[in-house]
Amino acid sequence: MPILDDLSGFEFEDVMEDVFRNLGYENVRQATKTADEGRDIIMEEVVDGTRRSIVVECKHTQSVGRPVVQKLHSAIATHDFDGPKRGMVVTTGRFSGPAEEYAERLEANDDPYPIELIDGRKLRELADEVGLDLYNGRIEVLCDETLRPHDPTGPVDDPLFTAVRDVENLAIEDLPPAHRQAHFQPIIIVSARIQATFETSVGVIHRVNQTDGVALHAGRDGPTPCPDHVAELVGNNLSQAIELDEESFGETYGDLVVNRFGQTQTEYKDWAVDRFRRRHTTTVQYTGDNNVTYTKECEPNQSDISVQSVTPIYLPQIRFGVTLGEYRHGYEAYIAGPSRETVEDDVRRCVHCDTDASDETYTYCTNCGSINCESHTKTERLEETPICTGCSVTGKFAFATKHFYDEANLEDFREEYAEMPLHEKAMENPPLVGGSAVTALVLVLLTLVATGVI
Repeated sequence: MPILDDLSGFEFEDVMEDVFRNLGYENVRQATKTADEGRDIIMEEVVDGTRRSIVVECKHTQSVGRPVVQKLHSAIATHDFDGPKRGMVVTTGRFSGPAEEYAERLEANDDPYPIELIDGRKLRELADEVGLDLYNGRIEVLCDETLRPHDPTGPVDDPLFTAVRDVENLAIEDLPPAHRQAHFQPIIIVSARIQATFETSVGVIHRVNQTDGVALHAGRDGPTPCPDHVAELVGNNLSQAIELDEESFGETYGDLVVNRFGQTQTEYKDWAVDRFRRRHTTTVQYTGDNNVTYTKECEPNQSDISVQSVTPIYLPQIRFGVTLGEYRHGYEAYIAGPSRETVEDDVRRCVHCDTDASDETYTYCTNCGSINCESHTKTERLEETPICTGCSVTGKFAFATKHFYDEANLEDFREEYAEMPLHEKAMENPPLVGGSAVTALVLVLLTLVATGVI
């Protein structure tokens, strides 16, 4: 059965590189595409604690004969690796009888460089295992792991509690049960080695030899780079990934959405390679043999980018909602165990002016359930507790405006105010209390008015 018919030999090597990487082999990389000396892909595996190098020959042909296997055996022998080595020939077709006999004899004789043969039938089995579309050579994204949606050492609602702790007049124990939503966002992390040398008639003018990586959102809208703080969150917690158990998480969060990967792993890898090429492109000036200064743009070729890993992972985006009085407050964050990056914080935000400055003090109004900045928070005159300007009832007393929970409190204070001695009334009006001399004068005038002298 013909497979991968539309791919060139080089494209077939690219596909097999992805296949081996997804099968768990390490340091998977391609040899130089010209004069490869029988080495198309080089990779490593660890068996019983011993690291072994594997030299792979890829043949996109209908039949592979014994000479190909013999040539690979010689290439393994000359491959520079400090440790055990073996070989592998993979083809979309089949192996001739002499080729299979040669490989079997190496194994029977305990040859130091055994060779494994993978034909089209076995390749189909591997394709099913890694999600390879045999007819277009693209690797599907197979992912069942996620970063931890909460810190296992604390309560599930701890991100919400952390936000609430910064709000004055609101205690965690007074919160009603929170509503939770969990959206698992698809993320791809691609790491690569960039090795490029740029030469002119005067010699080498620029070199690139470094590793690089990119984390990207991999939803249906197409790949987009993750912000640095999100990429760091993912990278720092990748080793703590766990199984994405939708049934278990559904019991915890109720409202659960797993957003699927929008493209194939191959497409994400190609996108990342193109980004690496642009990121490491630089303009160099050099002086030629004729003493003239030239400018050259040095852009790495696709073959200069050796992708080392393509890792899919789900990033939990958790939203907590709590209803207090007339208002619903929410907190949303990307979460990876004890680490989190805030997406939206409606708890530490004034409902009246939308202020969310980090150095602002926010206060809860028990009268209406709002959370407010300092400019929109007052003190209720009778109860001496915080109230917001949005729900308070106000009354003018001389030069001062007083805030009350309701009309009943306002009327109670009017009666209380009417019976106050003059000096207490003056103290209820801060604008009148500007200094002892002024206060004394004000009190005298009020006394004269009250006694009918003036």
